[in-house]
Formats: sequence, structure tokens, C-alpha cells
Amino acid sequence: MNLEAQKTGNMKSSLSEEKLSRHEKTLKKERDFSSKRELEPMAQVELNKRIDQSESDFSKQSI
Repeated sequence: MNLEAQKTGNMKSSLSEEKLSRHEKTLKKERDFSSKRELEPMAQVELNKRIDQSESDFSKQSI
């Protein structure tokens, strides 16, 4: 038995149709999100702004 068949068998035996449908939708959303998200380098100025804001939030305990 190949890995794909094992995965399918395990999913079918442990999930109802409703749960399987929700699982498939979640996987599709994750795939769509992952394919759209592209990492780009951050400018030094932007990085410093984020660090300053994080330190400010931390000192104010507003996180």
C-alpha cells in the first residue's frame, strides 16, 4: 500500500464527511495563502521602526 492510499484510508476512517469537508477547505485556504505569500527583504528603516514599536509596546505592556 502506498503512502497516499494510507493517508486517504486514515482520513476516511477517522473523519465524518462534514469534518473531511472542513479539513479539505482548510487545506485549500492554506495552499492559497502559501502560494500568494512571498517573502521580500525588509528595508533597514522599516525593520528599525518595527523594533522600536515592539520595544515601546513591551515597555507599556500593551502586547
